[in-house]
Amino acid sequence: MKKFQNSAHTFVHESLRGLAEVHADILAVHLDPTYVVRRENTPGQVAVISGGGSGHEPLDVGYVGQGMLAAACPGEIFTSCTPNQIVAAAQAAEQGAGCLFIVKNYRGDLLNFETALDMLDFDCSTVVVDDDASVDTSPHSVGRRGAAGTLIVQKVVGAAAAAGASLAECKTVGCRVNSQTASAGVSFQGCMDPITGSPTFVIGADEIEFGVGLHGEPGRQRIPMASAENLAARMLDTIMRDLKPKPEHRLLLCVNGFGATPLSELYVLFNAASGHLKARGLNIHCSLVGNYATSLDTPGGSITVTVLDDEIASLWLAPVHTAALRW
Repeated sequence: MKKFQNSAHTFVHESLRGLAEVHADILAVHLDPTYVVRRENTPGQVAVISGGGSGHEPLDVGYVGQGMLAAACPGEIFTSCTPNQIVAAAQAAEQGAGCLFIVKNYRGDLLNFETALDMLDFDCSTVVVDDDASVDTSPHSVGRRGAAGTLIVQKVVGAAAAAGASLAECKTVGCRVNSQTASAGVSFQGCMDPITGSPTFVIGADEIEFGVGLHGEPGRQRIPMASAENLAARMLDTIMRDLKPKPEHRLLLCVNGFGATPLSELYVLFNAASGHLKARGLNIHCSLVGNYATSLDTPGGSITVTVLDDEIASLWLAPVHTAALRW
């Protein structure tokens, strides 16, 4: 195993120290307990907080900043953050209007955020992200998993909070955008876990894992290697069955890399996906391509589609300034 690291056991903290130094104008990092908090939180604004295992960067810590997350709680690699992290982050970020937790639909995340919510003495609520349309059940999750759609929910809810929406209004729009978002992903091999030094799974040279999760867990089907056109069509078939968009709908199309896929390949996948959607008579209103919700050094990627309404489109396009997303 060849990685830029000093010790697997200090990897997350050293990475966060680097993040803090590079983006000191945007965020601050606390290490005991570990959380990342926005430098400037606005009094009277709902604090939008997310978190989960590390290894998905820039999700979640890279999205702390204006117009998105007030704080994020990174656990160890592929391991949920703890309740004491969440409580400390919420206490640091809360500005008198309560906290909204954006939680991926994994057992550990759900349990620990629920425990933290019970420990806090101010108003808190939760939006559970379960956009992964490729699996209905998994030993790693409670039903559908949270995937790259998480960043879309975080962006939309963060923009609503920045615009002065109440805790209830933020939750409502968060649940709505989650219900209008679906993802499907593929990987060409498992990622290399820096703790164990072993791949999360082994796959044949001519095989693809279809429906892979953000933690490198296997998907629902192992299929032969195929062209970008074919893979885009298969992923979009899964997504379209879930969302059932109509020609009058406007779509957000996000092509996300899992950490080891060149940007040039992601643009090839986007081009294929865009062509398939247009052939169905569907309108791509917004787009995003890059490594936004990764799985360490996994080669592969995912497609996420969100059906936009006027409010969600406006909130998606609202200004944002974070380490990893800004416009």
